[in-house]
Order: sequence, then C-alpha cells, then structure tokens
Amino acid sequence: MSQYPEAQFIKSANAATQFVPDTGAEVAFAGRSNCGKSSAINVIVNRRQFARTSKTPGRTQLVNFFSLSNDRRLVDLPGYGFARVSDRKRDHWRNLMADYFEIRQSLRGLFMIVDIRRQLTEFDRQMLSFAEHVALPTHVLLTKTDKLKRGQAAKALLEVRRDLGEVATVQHFSALSRQGEEAARAKLDEFLSAIK
Repeated sequence: MSQYPEAQFIKSANAATQFVPDTGAEVAFAGRSNCGKSSAINVIVNRRQFARTSKTPGRTQLVNFFSLSNDRRLVDLPGYGFARVSDRKRDHWRNLMADYFEIRQSLRGLFMIVDIRRQLTEFDRQMLSFAEHVALPTHVLLTKTDKLKRGQAAKALLEVRRDLGEVATVQHFSALSRQGEEAARAKLDEFLSAIK
C-alpha cells in the first residue's frame, strides 16, 4: 500500500508560466539521466510506475508535479547531463530549472539522485552549488547500491560524505532491494514539514 494514498500526478510544465500555483510545500528530485531517479521516487511513494521509468536515459524532459497530500507536492525535474540532446534543448532545460529554483517559494528541499558507481559528476556539483546558493537543504541518494559489494558501497558512501561536507546529507539507496526507503521517506516528510 502506498505511503501516500492520495498521491497523484498533477501536470507537466515546459515553461515557468505552466508551473502549478506556488502554495504549500514541495520537494524536488533531480539527477543525472539514467541515475535511477524515477525508480527511487516510485519506491519512496510506494507506488509502481508513479513516476514513469524507462531504459532510455533522458526521458524526463519536463517539470512534473505530483500531489502527495494536502498541498504537499513532489516535483520530478528533467534529467541532466545526457549527451544525446541538442544544445538548444539542453539550454532550455537549464533555463527551465533555473526558473524553477529561483521563483518557487514553496520549495522546501532537494533530493539529488546519484548512481553510487559514478559518484558525484560535474553536473551534480553544479546542482549542489546552485542549491547551496539558494540555501536549499539537500539530501543525496546513492542509488543502485545493490550493484556494489558491501565494502565497496561503504567506501563510496564515506567518500561522497567527505566530499559533500556540510553541503548535503547522504545515504545508500536501492530501488531493487528497497534498502534505505524508510530513511528516504522520513527525509522527504521532514523537508515537506519544514517551515520557510
């Protein structure tokens, strides 16, 4: 059963003028293309195909708004860093995300999804510095933890934690084994309950 039984898709936006009304509280999910972002969202919400998954990287190309309950939302942002799109498309995504972060008063936190096997990329660092610039609390999910041996996963977590310092919190996560789902859900609820 879903942890958010009232959860539902609201709308997709391709421009700031199409964003849902800026009320209540929302948490954004961002990550490099093919990092497991949609799968992570589905596990945290505990609803299959809530956010559509695909074997083709870069499928999330719009800002997707989902209602969780009582004016509390989850926002699935376009995947970044995927090479097989035009420069024009990439620039549009960058501007759309910049608009989103700069104008949303209801934004309470950011989940950054990172493939544990690749660790932090330059695109991730850009996102982190932007979140830091707007004083947005950030939580990093190191996804696909099940792909590494326990010792390797522990080492990767320590390295990313050291790399991040005070900029963000970080945890292991696996959509396949559901490792870390409760901790991630607790962090989502913590962000949504934060008073701005």
